[in-house]
Amino acid sequence: MTEINKKYKHIKESQLTITELMLPSHSNFSGKIHGGHILNLMNQIAFACASKHSGNYCVTASVNKVDFLNPIEVGELLTLKASINYTGRTSMVVGLRVESENIRTGKTKHCNSSYFTMVAKNEEGKSTPIPGIILTSKAEIRRYARSIKRQEEGRNRTSRFSSKIFKINDYLHLFENSNSKIELNEK
Repeated sequence: MTEINKKYKHIKESQLTITELMLPSHSNFSGKIHGGHILNLMNQIAFACASKHSGNYCVTASVNKVDFLNPIEVGELLTLKASINYTGRTSMVVGLRVESENIRTGKTKHCNSSYFTMVAKNEEGKSTPIPGIILTSKAEIRRYARSIKRQEEGRNRTSRFSSKIFKINDYLHLFENSNSKIELNEK
């Protein structure tokens, strides 16, 4: 079986991080980095992460809520991190985290987090099955479970998935018919 055709893949196999200098050409009329530019970068890294996981071209099916938490200044370094949080049959949820760093002070800011649902497509443009993910930590299981619940609850967000109060045993039943395999390495 080739690397691309594995039935399950570890999340770390497709995780990506990119860092880009924010230029004046990326700014809006108020001198801050334009939100549309950030969304474009987010979509690019979500595509790359999903394509790397699935071994196929992927398209964006939906974006779950993007809140711009802190402005990004011209001259800052912007770091985007992408990771597969959930796998369905042909779709996956890519979790994104965006941070900016002031080069002079070293101060970093969390700018936003979002979830992009991406769908794998074959050469004919049809949705195609993808590998599942191997969950190896409580945090990965929490993110997978959260993706399942987010789908069930739509846009309603809850705090019950806080890492401080998450109880793994309360959610293990969600994995019974899922496209995942738990190999918990922590106690």
